[in-house]
Amino acid sequence: MEKFDYKKAVARLEQIALKVEDPATGLDPRGKEGGEAENLLDGCRTYLRKVREDSLRLE
Repeated sequence: MEKFDYKKAVARLEQIALKVEDPATGLDPRGKEGGEAENLLDGCRTYLRKVREDSLRLE
């Protein structure tokens, strides 16, 4: 399994947001990319929780 790359995930989320916000984008890509965005957000949340928990352990 590939290690989660937070910076890449955020960059991809920004790309998806720009595409979805573009009035020229049809509805179909939003469905596909919405699922991808949801998976990326889940990964980001998990990553940030782990970072927070790890930093609390160090205090």
